[in-house]
Amino acid sequence: MKKIRIKKFEPVRDRYMFTDNRHPEKGVMSAILGIISVSALIAAVVFTYNDGGQAQLRYAAAALVAAIFSVVGLVLGIMSRLEKDIFKLFPNLGIVLNTLSIAFVIFILVLGLS
Repeated sequence: MKKIRIKKFEPVRDRYMFTDNRHPEKGVMSAILGIISVSALIAAVVFTYNDGGQAQLRYAAAALVAAIFSVVGLVLGIMSRLEKDIFKLFPNLGIVLNTLSIAFVIFILVLGLS
């Protein structure tokens, strides 16, 4: 006859990841500034399109503020990415969004010059 063996409930530690990593504040701020700048640029382009292609001064001011936010956000993202023992989601997201926003501003300026 075969014996039935009952397993004890033991804590399984390999299922949990214990870490000291944290989300850096500069990285979170970089991601927020990237979201704001991309949103402001999209809104400025949409409103300019709705006005028949005539950009008003407030749309240009929004694009300028978005460009400033993008540069600041990119610097913050790079600074936070260089920290140790961090989660890299927000710094990477901030770097990508702010780079996209800066490239979009440059694209708009090049289109305006031609």
